[in-house]
Amino acid sequence: MTVTDEQRTIMMAPAADPAPLGLGAFALTTFLLSGFNAGWMKAASGLAWLGYALAYGGLAQFCAGMWEFRNRNVFGATAFASYGSFWIGLALYFQLVGKNLVTHLITVPLFQKDVGWILLAFAIFNTYMLLWSTLVNAAVFGVFLTLEATEIILFIGNFAGNANIIKVGGYVGILTALVAWYASAAGVINGMRGTPVLPVGKPFGMGATS
Repeated sequence: MTVTDEQRTIMMAPAADPAPLGLGAFALTTFLLSGFNAGWMKAASGLAWLGYALAYGGLAQFCAGMWEFRNRNVFGATAFASYGSFWIGLALYFQLVGKNLVTHLITVPLFQKDVGWILLAFAIFNTYMLLWSTLVNAAVFGVFLTLEATEIILFIGNFAGNANIIKVGGYVGILTALVAWYASAAGVINGMRGTPVLPVGKPFGMGATS
């Protein structure tokens, strides 16, 4: 069978920038969990973050990653889909295992070590994403830099079973959330206006182009 039709390249319009949604989802869930780690939620259950880890930090951020694939943004797609999955996985672990320690025959120290391994694994992933974030902009680099510090402090605190170290990680996590919220806000207003309103900085990593 001979193909005689002229071959054409069909260019599809990109989706709106999903990064502000992904960053906002990440920021809010990080803020809630970090507030718990920092000891700000002693009067409540401290588990307000769980539902939002599934619905906002998880599902909404994962969707942002899928839209970044649509926009051919491999960095954004990898970051948002990975951390969306992180929040979903962490929430499921807490729901299925953490809230039923006796049923699963594990102790609190063993539970903390599980969380430590999860955070260590994501700290490894975050390390190379931190390096590549220098090719995006300074605001995104700030998010990954503060997140790297948060994950390192928290996995050390969980492995050691040290509440004070975990509390420090909570405060650094709150800083991470604030940086992510700024990057999200900048993405929204800059996208609406079509010109930079809130500065995010330029790429500065090796091989970056202005």
